[in-house]
Parts: sequence; C-alpha cells; structure tokens
Amino acid sequence: MPLYEHVFLARQDVSAQQVEQLVEQYKGLIEGAGGTVGKVETWGLRSLAYRIKKNRKAHYTLMNIDAPHAAVAEMERQMGLSEDILRFMTFRVDELDEEPSAMMQKRDRDDRRGGRGDGPRDRGDRGDRPGGSRPPRRAEGE
Repeated sequence: MPLYEHVFLARQDVSAQQVEQLVEQYKGLIEGAGGTVGKVETWGLRSLAYRIKKNRKAHYTLMNIDAPHAAVAEMERQMGLSEDILRFMTFRVDELDEEPSAMMQKRDRDDRRGGRGDGPRDRGDRGDRPGGSRPPRRAEGE
C-alpha cells in the first residue's frame, strides 16, 4: 500500500481534546478501509503566517498513513466538509519516518533551553548611553 504523510490544521477555538477526537475519527476511517495510521504528532497551537477563515492560530497535527488511495481520498473529502479543519495537505512518500519530525525536535530543543518567551533577556548595562539606546547624532560639519 502507498505511504503518506498527512498534516492538518484545526481551528484555534477547538480544544486540544477535540483535536484528539478528530484524529481518532480520521484514524478510524483509515483503519476501516484497510489502512493503518502509524505515528501521530500533535504540534500544538501555532501562529499562522496569514489569516485563514478569520483565524490567526491553528492546532497542527501530523499523521503517518499506510493506506489505499481511496481511504485517503475519503478522509480528505470529509476534512474538506468539516468546519473545524482549516487546511490539510497529504504527501505520498517512499518510506515513513518513525523518528520525531523536525517540528518535534525543535520543540524538544527549545524546552531544554528554556523555551521562547520566558521573559526579558539580560542585555547588559545600557546606562552609559546618552539619550536612551541610540548614540547622539553628529552635526554635518563634524
């Protein structure tokens, strides 16, 4: 059977539990058609590059799928009808990667470093600069 990587974006006002229910719903659809769903990664609520259907954020989810094309096509059809799904994309791949994706590796790396947005960074003493953070302007004749 063909192998697929499938990513979908769920609306920002849907809870994480509802996203898991969506994953289970589509997983059941694939398994009912004779396929299997391997790795499922929830990347969490992330900002979008631009608004999609008045949403600025979305819940991102990756699924590794081993299923016939008809099962994937039916899943995509149902996602297109769902109001909770903003976008989805399916890639056919030669082999499924069972290691954590680049998104999960990045999040693990950020967690070890303390993550983003822990608070202000220490930028040293800026008290010796006159007029705030900019150096004084020179006159043209100088």
